[in-house]
Amino acid sequence: MIALDSVAHGYGAATLFSEVSFEIEPGSFHFLTGPSGAGKTTFLKLCYGELTPSAGRLSLFGQPLGSLGRDALAATRRRIGIVHQDCQFLDHLPLRDNVALPLIAAERMIPESDLDDLLAWVGLSAQAQALPPTLSGGERQRATLARAVITSPEVLLADEPTGNLDWDMSMRLLSLITELNRMGTAVLIATHDLALIRAAKAQVSARVLRMVGQRLQAAGAEL
Repeated sequence: MIALDSVAHGYGAATLFSEVSFEIEPGSFHFLTGPSGAGKTTFLKLCYGELTPSAGRLSLFGQPLGSLGRDALAATRRRIGIVHQDCQFLDHLPLRDNVALPLIAAERMIPESDLDDLLAWVGLSAQAQALPPTLSGGERQRATLARAVITSPEVLLADEPTGNLDWDMSMRLLSLITELNRMGTAVLIATHDLALIRAAKAQVSARVLRMVGQRLQAAGAEL
């Protein structure tokens, strides 16, 4: 689905990581951890084609990234759901419209009943008409998840999705993500929260990877 072969990336003269090979397979569940500044967010951006590698090969759903024109890349990205760390919304639009934005941008219609079901799934039916500034941190994160999956993506990439949440809300969000995975969506979560990883490994078969020393390594059994 998403494959990196001996990929390198850096900023200016500084190499962030190199010789990274990795593949997201259908239905897989991965965690990506590592120290701050190791390149976790950059790695996710490579995985959805926002960045291009400085060396190596990157393929999205069997197509080399460099071969994809603007329209083809946009269509490919619609197969990937992204949960950003900063939870950006259009503050003048109600939550319901913010969640539907990916389909609006793709000029696709969604039945009102399906949108209602999605908001109910993330527990936000009562907030459907609320403006984003009135939402709590947990509500914003669940809204971000709903927006990420409204296009029924084959892969979900999440960047520190529980970084600003308390433990109970983190577990609620994790439960939604593991449910998606059981329905066949591949998942890659970048996080520094080892407790979250341990909780997830009790629910799903998850592989844990660590960015360290400019390389991607399998994490040890201590997790």
